[in-house]
Amino acid sequence: MFTFGAMRIPGVPEDEALRTIFRAVELGITHLETARGYGSSEELLGKAMPHLPREELIITTKIPPTETADEMRRFIEESLRRMNISRIDNFDLHGINTPELLERSVRKGGCMDAVRRAQDEGLIGHVGFSTHAPLQVILDALETREFESVNLHYYYFNQRNFPAVRRAFELDMGVLIISPTDKGGQLFRPSETLRELTAPLTPIQANARWLLSQPEVSTLTLGAAHPEEFDEHVAVADRDGPLTQEEQAIFDRLEERFRMLGTDRCTVCHECLPCPEGINIPEVLRLRNLAAAFDMVEFGKYRYNLFENAGHWFPGTRADRCTECGDCLPRCPEKLDIPRLLFETHEMLAGEPGKRMWRT
Repeated sequence: MFTFGAMRIPGVPEDEALRTIFRAVELGITHLETARGYGSSEELLGKAMPHLPREELIITTKIPPTETADEMRRFIEESLRRMNISRIDNFDLHGINTPELLERSVRKGGCMDAVRRAQDEGLIGHVGFSTHAPLQVILDALETREFESVNLHYYYFNQRNFPAVRRAFELDMGVLIISPTDKGGQLFRPSETLRELTAPLTPIQANARWLLSQPEVSTLTLGAAHPEEFDEHVAVADRDGPLTQEEQAIFDRLEERFRMLGTDRCTVCHECLPCPEGINIPEVLRLRNLAAAFDMVEFGKYRYNLFENAGHWFPGTRADRCTECGDCLPRCPEKLDIPRLLFETHEMLAGEPGKRMWRT
């Protein structure tokens, strides 16, 4: 039920990176995932490969959609050489985050032609995609029927993509969860409030159990950089049945904390979009929910400060771009004072007062 995600191992000494790979396999993790864009990750996996039981492993790498089939073919061959393997068991088009990238991925004569040719030659087994896209783009990608799996964001603290999870399951696709420990709330560094609410489980374990209890979810990707980072997950590694009564009580407590936000709670319905200033209002207010209800301020800062710095991987402008035009207000079913909440969130997570542009 767990995958080892090798994104972070280029950030540690090589011997530590190799120990982390070996520890994953020792624990029985047979799916190892990397990407062309993860620095030296493919090469590190290639150095480990002669010492691993290759026939027992599923190897995934991810390559972004390319403009041409020739470029994709070159990248596939490079990844095979780097990883020291003759076959990519599961290949993902990496980062189908916009309608334009989806079109590039599936158009005739484009990069998918090279992927299908590599499949015919036995260089690639299965084909999926990874995505940080808005929900509708993910659903559109699923409906192309070009893919066998989807790698996406979905966690207890971010349930927006459940319709895509459910649809992928209906289509008999694999559902891989991106970085539940980090993107799911930096659960490796929880606030004391969150730690108390999830006891006797840790926040990492509670989120993992919530995900593993859902039959639609195939695997959780653990982005470890050190061997000991797997330890906290081991206790729930084989627990994929329905939530126990004790576990359900944890999520009842978490829901009660959400309710304490009262009339300032955003339900993240996305009805407020589009914003004329390009603000990703639902994501800003989701981060506010977490900071206010669970003291997850550091996680909020980490994500909030990606706005305007991460392109299509995390789109949206900062909340202090709000001009208080009021365009979003009639669409909000909760009747939230969205401009006020945006400026409050900016001050909380950016550490500076919002510049209210039109108010005297």
